[in-house]
Amino acid sequence: MEQPIERFELLLHTNRKECMKSTKRNKGFLFKQYDEPFQSPFDKLFDIFKELITHTSGDFDEAIDWLRQLDREFKLTTPAYTIDDFIADLKDKGYVREKMDSAGEGGMDITSKLEKALRQHALDQIFGKMKKGRSGNHKTNHQGRSDENMGDFRSYQYGDGLEKIVLTESLKNAQINHGVGEFALAENDLVVEDTQFKSQMSTVLMIDISHSMILYGEDRITPAKKVAMALSELILTRYPKDSLDVIVFGNDAWPIAIKDLPYLQVGPFHTNTVAGLKLAMDLLRRKRHANKQIFMITDGKPSCLNMPDGTYYKNPMGLDPFITSKCYSMAAQARKLGIPITTFMIASDPYLQQFVDEFTASNQGKAYYTGLGNLGEMIFEDYEENRKKRIR
Repeated sequence: MEQPIERFELLLHTNRKECMKSTKRNKGFLFKQYDEPFQSPFDKLFDIFKELITHTSGDFDEAIDWLRQLDREFKLTTPAYTIDDFIADLKDKGYVREKMDSAGEGGMDITSKLEKALRQHALDQIFGKMKKGRSGNHKTNHQGRSDENMGDFRSYQYGDGLEKIVLTESLKNAQINHGVGEFALAENDLVVEDTQFKSQMSTVLMIDISHSMILYGEDRITPAKKVAMALSELILTRYPKDSLDVIVFGNDAWPIAIKDLPYLQVGPFHTNTVAGLKLAMDLLRRKRHANKQIFMITDGKPSCLNMPDGTYYKNPMGLDPFITSKCYSMAAQARKLGIPITTFMIASDPYLQQFVDEFTASNQGKAYYTGLGNLGEMIFEDYEENRKKRIR
């Protein structure tokens, strides 16, 4: 006759086997129909509108015309919520305001609230494509006393804050060094968590606005504009001690305010790379940050120079040695000032790549030959990487 304990063990063993079988049966993937996250009618149209207003360089009427065309084709609205309702919500929420021009005709103008929303939208788009990394601000390779923990330990040094001492590791060292019988804690036993300095960066972003940026049926200025908006929003929100200046260059070069980025357009210009570099270096000379850099987005060869008498020297045919030599000289000058130049070339002509290679060698900087699709991702990754370096 079985004992009660033996029957209980047998029952337990049987239940465990059944449970394991059930667990094996439940392994695998469960597929079901995708349910989109809820979006209000305004939010759905607002996402599309932000794209359109960026492409139209802030032209509200043109963006709304495009939105109406998309609505006719893809049925974006319903009788309960129309495009006119959307425009009314834009005004109520403070994204646009009514304006009156000198001729007395009314219209709509975008507000600073929408300008910020466009920068955030561009930032979300670019970071949405990037792989997630470790959280926190950029770091240098220099260790020492600061407020950015690395997760590594080192011996205590005079001047380290008491809050940095790792008690468990320090007590373990005391027991190893002095034994358990008579407990003693000496300075040599103390361990602190290592830290890294947070660096600060001054960046100038140069954007080519020559006519070739919209030639051949390809809109190259809008991706460049989005990168500028996203980079500015990143710095304003995550790295407020960094600085970003945006300059555009065509026949001449001039700075533009961050709030004016949505309105950026190309013009009937040649490409005066030297003027852009001169202005960029002038801006960076005034910065007190140790780390300085220039990002240059361009798709064409340098074809213009400012002459001493105030005229322009222009040559759109091929690579002019007179112009390219000035570019190489500016690149070398930037290198002497400790300012690396990273060129993002959004064209694939072999002779242009040869120019960029020589230009990069003169500066000892970097060059990327990239399409428009991953331009933002490459610039952001390079920005993150460069802030780890301290330029002496």
